[in-house]
Amino acid sequence: MKQAITLTFALVLAAASAVAATAAPNIPHAPYAEADWTQSAEPFRIAGDLYYVGAKDLTSYLIVTPKGYILLDVGVNENAAMVAANVRKLGFDPGQIKVILNSHAHLDHAGGIAAMRRLTGAVVVASAGDAPVLESGGVKDFHFGPKPQFPPVKVDRIIADGGTVKLGGVVMTAHLTPGHTKGCTTWTMPVVVDGQTRQALFLCSLSILSGYKLSGDPSYPKMGADFAHSYAVLHTLPCEVFLGAHGVFYGLTAKRQAMLDHPTAPNPFVDPAGCKAFIDRSEADFRKKLAGG
Repeated sequence: MKQAITLTFALVLAAASAVAATAAPNIPHAPYAEADWTQSAEPFRIAGDLYYVGAKDLTSYLIVTPKGYILLDVGVNENAAMVAANVRKLGFDPGQIKVILNSHAHLDHAGGIAAMRRLTGAVVVASAGDAPVLESGGVKDFHFGPKPQFPPVKVDRIIADGGTVKLGGVVMTAHLTPGHTKGCTTWTMPVVVDGQTRQALFLCSLSILSGYKLSGDPSYPKMGADFAHSYAVLHTLPCEVFLGAHGVFYGLTAKRQAMLDHPTAPNPFVDPAGCKAFIDRSEADFRKKLAGG
C-alpha cells in the first residue's frame, strides 16, 4: 500500500512538472534573476497548524484543518511541483488542498496557481482588483501587461475587504491593501503559538516597483491614494506573528535558523516590533517618493 501511495504521488508530481513545462509560450520562466525564487527551502512548522512550504524567498503557507488544507501563494509556475513535494515531505497529502489563496497577482506569487489547481482541484479565491489579472495570466496587469506573465487561472470566488475563508474551524480574513497591485490582499488569522493564541498577519507587499508612478498614471490613477489607504489599514491590524509574500520582508531565513538553534526558546516568528518597524520604514519611503524625494 505504501509503495502504491508513493508511486501515485510521484505521478502527481510528474503531472505538476509537466503542467509547468507546457505553460503558455512567451511567458517568463526560469532561470529568474532572483535565484532564491526557485530554490526549495526545507518545509517546517511555523506554529500550530501553520506550515511553511515555499521557496527560500517566495513564500507559500499551508494551513492544515480537519476538513482539508488552505494554501496561500504558490510562487512562480515552476514552483508548483516543489510546493507539492514540500507538503508531502511534512506528511500531508497535497490532494487535500481545498482552497488556494493569493496575496497578489504577480508571476512570483501567482504563477504556479494554475498548475496547483490542476493538481488539487482546489477552489481559487482572490480579490476583485486582481482577479482579471489572474484570469488573463498577467495580460491585464496595469504595469507588466499586455505581455503574458504566467499561466492564467480561473478565480472561483471573489473575496471582499473583510471577507473570510472558513475551513475546518480555521478562519482567514482578507484585508485589501492595494498599491503594489490593484487587489493586493493581506491575510490574517489566529494561530496557537506556545499554547497562546496569537494573530498572524501575511503581508501582501508594500514595494513601489521601478517604473511605478504614484500619481499621474492613467493605467492606475489611484496608486498613491491606495498606498496611503493601505498604510492606514495596516496600522490598525494586529500583527503578532509577522509573515509575508517574500521571506525577506520578515527575516524568514534568520528566524528559521533561530528555531533550529534554540528549539526551546520563544518562537521567533512572534515579532510585533519587527512587523511595525517594517511597515513604518516602508511608509517613510512611500511618503518620501510621494513628495518627489
